Amino acid sequence: MVAQTRTRTPDMRLKVYQYAKCSTCRKALNWLRTQGVDFATVDIVTTPPSKQELKDVLEKSGLPIKKLFNTSGQSYRDGGFGARLPEMSDAQALSALAEDGKLIKRPLVIGKDFALVGFDEKAYRARLG
Repeated sequence: MVAQTRTRTPDMRLKVYQYAKCSTCRKALNWLRTQGVDFATVDIVTTPPSKQELKDVLEKSGLPIKKLFNTSGQSYRDGGFGARLPEMSDAQALSALAEDGKLIKRPLVIGKDFALVGFDEKAYRARLG
């Protein structure tokens, strides 16, 4: 886990699940640093979020479970999730995500009362200023 300094979120340091080889993750981390946001990074491949943490992300983000999947990734294609996901329960989908961090859309930013999935600068700006 690599911690970044600076603080703009006094309630809690953000947890950012990311993958070092992901250009979208690098853009998001750069944006967070530029904005002075305090965060800690976690490698999403070696230490994926737990099933409970992913369940919390669903609640905090308000997104449907499909939006947590990295639909353009190799794990998604190799696992046949395009066909399987519509038939899976939320519990099954969350288990699959918790077992393979490459299935998860990244970066995954978790705050005290919110979660951001992927990098959309407008959404980051709206939530983090």
